[in-house]
Amino acid sequence: MIPVETLAIFFGLTSALSWGAGDFVGGYATRKTGAYYVVLGTQIMGIITFPILAFVFSESLPPLKDLMWGGLGGFFAATGLIVFYIGMARGKMSIVATLAAVISIIIPVIYSVLNEGIPSIIKVIGFIFALIGIRFIVSMRGGSKLKAKDLEYPLLAGLLFGLFFISIDHFSSNAIYWPLTVSRITALILLTGFMMLTKNVTKPTYNSILIVFLAGLFNTGGVTLFALASGAGRLDIATILSSLSPAVTVLLACLLLKEKLDSRQWVGVVASLTAVILISI
Repeated sequence: MIPVETLAIFFGLTSALSWGAGDFVGGYATRKTGAYYVVLGTQIMGIITFPILAFVFSESLPPLKDLMWGGLGGFFAATGLIVFYIGMARGKMSIVATLAAVISIIIPVIYSVLNEGIPSIIKVIGFIFALIGIRFIVSMRGGSKLKAKDLEYPLLAGLLFGLFFISIDHFSSNAIYWPLTVSRITALILLTGFMMLTKNVTKPTYNSILIVFLAGLFNTGGVTLFALASGAGRLDIATILSSLSPAVTVLLACLLLKEKLDSRQWVGVVASLTAVILISI
């Protein structure tokens, strides 16, 4: 029988693979259509997929409390995306992406330590390597001094994403697919309302529908696998491993789009792989 902690590590890593592929496909899709429609497509995909998975695996409806946590998670996810995109539009993308990614990890790790205690020293070192890896993977050449206004949106987005991870942890041990369905419905409503208020959103083209579909499929897989990882093991381990997805995105861009990695990104990839080994021990 496979140990529960091993399952948590497996689901966390496959979540990173799926999320990383989703980010790559989603990034490519934004070249064909607006980013907001790509995000909207992922919510619709989840609304279709999660109920089907619930029936396939005979998952019964969980208590109302779990569904409420799912709805709250959808609020955090959608609001976080909105804040994230506003920050990307108003500030430097490298700074916004870096801070949001790191903060989204720190919040669940702190929460997990307070509720589950401090993990082993080897795993702590692995967490540190993972933070270093993500920091360098999403970084770009040419740093600059940060101002207070550069921190507002990425910090808030990272906080909201971190709260989304915590929300998933609250229901993942009892049920997965029905709470995630509620999460996606909530996010869909919020994103639709936001897009109706935004006048400069680019409309999608017909030839981009398949790409958006793939982005939604990978994103849905990432959320599902993260929920499985969180339910099988510690929240901090699930969060750290799934947050290694930038390494997957960078490698796919290098292999498929022939993009070259700079020295900082290679440092990030190596640090991320080191983190995987340490956390898996």
